[in-house]
Amino acid sequence: MASASISAPTVGFDLDMTLIDSRPGIHACWVELSERTGTHVDADLVVTRLGPPLEEEMAHWFPTDRIPAMADLYRELYPAYAITGTLAMPGAREAVEAVQAAGGRAIVVTAKWQPNAELHMEHLDMAPDAVIGNLWAEQKALALREHGASIYVGDHVGDVRGARFAEALSVAVPTGPCSAGELSAAGADVVLGDLTEFPRWFSDYRPGCVPARA
Repeated sequence: MASASISAPTVGFDLDMTLIDSRPGIHACWVELSERTGTHVDADLVVTRLGPPLEEEMAHWFPTDRIPAMADLYRELYPAYAITGTLAMPGAREAVEAVQAAGGRAIVVTAKWQPNAELHMEHLDMAPDAVIGNLWAEQKALALREHGASIYVGDHVGDVRGARFAEALSVAVPTGPCSAGELSAAGADVVLGDLTEFPRWFSDYRPGCVPARA
């Protein structure tokens, strides 16, 4: 009797500092926002703590009652100032393609406003099977569960929480603001050096059997 085949998993990926290095573009966008509003913003500081929702960063620079309008203006400026300056992270395209080549689905689940997240994928010629935006930390579990993702890859402790809340395997890369130690302490199941290590790790992955940490 032939054994049942194991279907390839759906893998979720975070966006900022996981699939893309958005620091140059986001820096430019914040500089423009600062100039237009006359509000001092330390864009160099902003890009050291990417990951949480835009409104959380806005709270450092604007009064509470101005945040909704400033967030709308930032998102309006974003396509012109943040897309072309953003680069793919090393190994990002290969990581997405490794999942798809194995017959799985690669989805992006991000806190970024979804239309801008989609623009990044189009500009960088990356083709995930779905892009879901406006979700942070535990909220990401909503999309991961809806799409049946069994793995979530991210660079932030918030991504680890999202994976664990979704009961997905947490694969972390210390390419953003969180160190490998912080990601491990938050509960990441696997910590890779960066996404260049993902295709080999994924080729060895079997559901229910976690390969050793890199």
